[in-house]
Amino acid sequence: MLSGFWRRYLDGIPEYLARNYWWAYLSPRGVWFFDHHLIINLILFGQYRAILAEVMRRYATTQPARTLQLSCAYGALTPTLALAPNTRELHVADIAAIQLAAARKKLHAVSRSAAMVRMNAETLAYAGNSFDSVILFFLLHELPAAARERTLREAIRVLRPGGHLLIAEYAENRGHHPLHRFTPWRWTQERLEPFLHDFWHSELHAQIHRYAVQQNKVLHPVDATTLFGGLYRVMEYHA
Repeated sequence: MLSGFWRRYLDGIPEYLARNYWWAYLSPRGVWFFDHHLIINLILFGQYRAILAEVMRRYATTQPARTLQLSCAYGALTPTLALAPNTRELHVADIAAIQLAAARKKLHAVSRSAAMVRMNAETLAYAGNSFDSVILFFLLHELPAAARERTLREAIRVLRPGGHLLIAEYAENRGHHPLHRFTPWRWTQERLEPFLHDFWHSELHAQIHRYAVQQNKVLHPVDATTLFGGLYRVMEYHA
């Protein structure tokens, strides 16, 4: 049983999200605070623009696309996708109404719109093979292992043949990056991000391949781009 102030955020919200991330994604004060470029850039060690630019560089190679953004990422991803010349139709799915409202304001500011749907990424209501592009921007490391698996399976399921999957995330922790070896930082990150340790040590590429094969699909990986000395990565797959 959850108790205390977490309960106010449980309206259709998974327990793991309400318990661990209410302060960052569900609290109005948290949404206001974290959705500033300065804060996002500090959290990502000044790499936010580089990561976003790499995602958009790869996205720009796609044909006019029906695009699904899974979860409302803080920052400029949603309006940037909406403004991209090759975005034919943009859908943004998130489980939290407050996140959808914040993304809608950003779209209004650039005179664009999108289909904003309150939906759990683990159980998408879209039909299979619905989208030309599916984008996950720093979502997977915030999910427990079982939820991460379901989310990846759903992303693959709704991706049409010939489609394009883009993932921006932390790279695996192989102990090579100085920050991975800096215990105070690693300890702090793993307390703030309780599922990050498991994600750091998971074989994401192997998982994606396995989930695709199980759905009778093939995803062809394109060379990933690593940023900030290998702390972050942008992964690309063609169906």
